[in-house]
Amino acid sequence: MKQITRCLWIALTMAMMISCSAKNEGYVIDGQVADAEAGMIYLKKYVEKAYVDVDSAVVVNGKFKFEGVTEPLVYGLTTVKESKRPQTFFLGNENIKLTLDEVAKTLKVEGSLLNDLYAQNVGSIRAEGFSIDSLIMAYPASPVPAYFLANSLAYQYDLAQLKELRGKFDASLDGTAYIQQLEGIISRLEKVQVGQVAPDFTLPDVDGNEVSLSSFRGKYVLIDFWASWCPDCRKENPNIVAAWEKYQDKNFAILGVSLDRAREPWLAAIEKDNLTWTHVSDLKDWSTEPAVTYAVRWIPMSFLLDPEGVILAVGLEGEALQQKLDELLQ
Repeated sequence: MKQITRCLWIALTMAMMISCSAKNEGYVIDGQVADAEAGMIYLKKYVEKAYVDVDSAVVVNGKFKFEGVTEPLVYGLTTVKESKRPQTFFLGNENIKLTLDEVAKTLKVEGSLLNDLYAQNVGSIRAEGFSIDSLIMAYPASPVPAYFLANSLAYQYDLAQLKELRGKFDASLDGTAYIQQLEGIISRLEKVQVGQVAPDFTLPDVDGNEVSLSSFRGKYVLIDFWASWCPDCRKENPNIVAAWEKYQDKNFAILGVSLDRAREPWLAAIEKDNLTWTHVSDLKDWSTEPAVTYAVRWIPMSFLLDPEGVILAVGLEGEALQQKLDELLQ
């Protein structure tokens, strides 16, 4: 982000706080589609890693209008109803003007301090040197850094770091969507730390039979979250196969939990990678209940349990997995 004077910084921060907390009656979007004179346009809201339809409008002579009331959130605009990647912007209860150009893949928004902050940072949040900490400290009452942290950056931080970052947001954001999302991640992480009893779950196996984690009590268990479409998972699979071949007869079990979206690729990957242990999946991708419960934010991700179901280690891969199993089972 470009350096600005301290006075301007303070002024922008105060304006952002007013924008986020003022009880305006609602928003009005006066829009124009640069590459279409007629048709339909769809307003979508970003919910649980997907865009869902909120409203639609008729495009007449390239223009359209939306009106409504919202908590400040990220929305998307598209003329294609089925689109999963609309052009995004931050919307509060404001009167704004915007121009959508889907050919150029651009969305110009005028009249929104919220979106100004969003647009200034959305392209750089994964760049080297970006600091979400600094953004929160500069705009503690804005939902924009809360959105970036909860939806894109939380996976980079451990539990203690997330708690620290959460504590830097202004109390005016308590109860808002992105703060609740962040608090949900923190709450779930607290329940799957080393020393906690692993939450039980039940999913169907490759034959459709229900399998529960608790049915493995009495054994050391490696819960392996993975998917056939995940390159890093497939790269790690030979290491897990080696561990299985070495310890399958020594009170050790593996429960593969797939985040696959379709049955055929899941089964094909199991066969191709020679994964001969128990596998379960409801084919719900990231929405599968165990992935949510265990706050899985990337895959592969593993949890090693003792015979009483207590978590001994989290995120073991490669040589670290072999060393831990050697320590426990040899």
